[in-house]
Amino acid sequence: MWQWRRRGIQAASLVVCALVVLGIAGCATDEDDGPRRAAERFLTAFSARDIVAAAALTDNPQIAQNAMNSAWSGLAAQSMDAKAGKVDITGDTADVAVDYQWHLPRSRDWGYRAMVRLGRSDNGWGVRWVSTNIHPGLGADQRLSLSITEAPRATVNESDGSEVMVNGTVIGVTFDAHEAAEQGSVADSVTRLVEVLRPFDRTLSAQVIAEESTAENGPYPILRLSRRNFDRLRDRLAIPGVGHNEQAELVARDPRFAPALLSQVKRVVDGEVDGRVGWRVATVNPNGLDADILADHAPQAAPAVSLSLSRQVQNAAQRAVNATNNFQIAMVVVQPSTGRILAVAQNPAADRQGPIATTGLYPPGSTFKMVTAAAAISRNIAHPDTMVPCPGEIQIGPRLIPNYDAFSLGTVPMLTAFAQSCNTTFAKLASQMGPSDLAHTAAAMGVGPQYSIAGLDAVSGSVPIATETVARSEDGFGQGRVLVSPLGLSLVAATVANNGKAPVPQLILGKPTAVSGPTARLAPGVVTQLRPMMRAVVTSGTATTIDGLGAIFGKTGEAEFNGGSHAWFAGYRGDLAFATLVVRGGDSNNAVGVTRDFFNFLPPGYAA
Repeated sequence: MWQWRRRGIQAASLVVCALVVLGIAGCATDEDDGPRRAAERFLTAFSARDIVAAAALTDNPQIAQNAMNSAWSGLAAQSMDAKAGKVDITGDTADVAVDYQWHLPRSRDWGYRAMVRLGRSDNGWGVRWVSTNIHPGLGADQRLSLSITEAPRATVNESDGSEVMVNGTVIGVTFDAHEAAEQGSVADSVTRLVEVLRPFDRTLSAQVIAEESTAENGPYPILRLSRRNFDRLRDRLAIPGVGHNEQAELVARDPRFAPALLSQVKRVVDGEVDGRVGWRVATVNPNGLDADILADHAPQAAPAVSLSLSRQVQNAAQRAVNATNNFQIAMVVVQPSTGRILAVAQNPAADRQGPIATTGLYPPGSTFKMVTAAAAISRNIAHPDTMVPCPGEIQIGPRLIPNYDAFSLGTVPMLTAFAQSCNTTFAKLASQMGPSDLAHTAAAMGVGPQYSIAGLDAVSGSVPIATETVARSEDGFGQGRVLVSPLGLSLVAATVANNGKAPVPQLILGKPTAVSGPTARLAPGVVTQLRPMMRAVVTSGTATTIDGLGAIFGKTGEAEFNGGSHAWFAGYRGDLAFATLVVRGGDSNNAVGVTRDFFNFLPPGYAA
């Protein structure tokens, strides 16, 4: 009996002990949850930017409210997350670890750990206000401040290493219709504004500006001017409602260097040169000086944009085409081994017609005989030493095809017919081909595919499939429905220089050109037979005026149309392939002369 009672007492003791233990544990948990819940109520209001409610949970609402408002505004924060962590209780005080995550402008995040101080009173747990509740490095009389450090804008460089476009500023002209209405008349203001700016943008419409600016709540952008032009117009732009602001923009280092081309490049790369903006969070003293740096992210400059253009080649080409403004003249130079576009030059007369060097389509005349000869070799119809007829004229179906001035060579090797540019020979050769042979060969030499070149509008040309013999014969000497651009024709010459592989043109390095449309490849050995024919054009044929300027391979062309003819010359020297067009230039020697000037303007000893 005694033993039973003894065991019962022991059991009861164990139960009591267990309850005591459980009670102590329960009290400890309640003790931990009290400051945690108080901290979470504070943090919920603070992160929701309900500053009044958050401050009311502290023992010094006014100072707390000022500090929290200052943190939000000083950081220009968009949102904030705060998560309570470990609780450390000492008597009637507690510290709650808090992980803050501020979400700042431009997708920047700033995170850190702080301690929120709490105290217990008769009313329970509440926040004891200290500045370190916001950040451990924030002093009592300090504030947080976010500052932005702009990254230096990248430059645009040409392949010789010099800068062609640099970071600059332009002046944006704006119009505020509501401001104009308060000071006078919207109609009067926009009419005067358009009159002043019309020389810089002939598409400006007073009616459109009036309608669209009236619908805007604030300044409506009109156009951007160089600082020089703005300063010249400043007094005339003192019009009610007209404002202006400075804007960062790529500007040409030399306005004369490929201006039309660089304007296209700028549209592509202007948004890629800003780099990554730096930012810094600091504590700031009442006197406005930084006390400490809490976060520092240095700006990162964007890498320079590199163009395939060569200043030496571009300048030489530009000087050559600028020799006269009586005709529209355009020239394209590419590097056969890479497809890099080294120069695109037009004289002012050509500029007025748009980017004809890369998008203008013209009949190629006898320069197309490079394609016809390649097709004849590929299909084993003729080779350089094959004897072919070159009569003064030839009848093919209903079409009588003549040579220039009806000259006749009799029966000669195809090389001679090519060098002397016998229309009758190549019309006959084309008539012996299949309907798609010329189109297929042209595609293999770069004319026909569509090139999506970053920073450059481009069209290579078109060579239709000719099912009719007459049409095919006319295409054979470039007087049918065949059309090419100077860029397309430069690729034909570059293909010969590049061992029969058509290079893919490229302007902005690192931005590959997408190619679509017909693709083909020349048969092996074709260009080795075509090269001596192109060399003979310069040494003994129709382009002897350029002989002596190095080993130039080429083909001249005079493309007739109703009312005149275009002058062409295309070819290559070393790793430079070119096509020169003189619109309505007549004799092909005019195009040869421009090209001769180009080579003379290159630096002595220049080698691509």
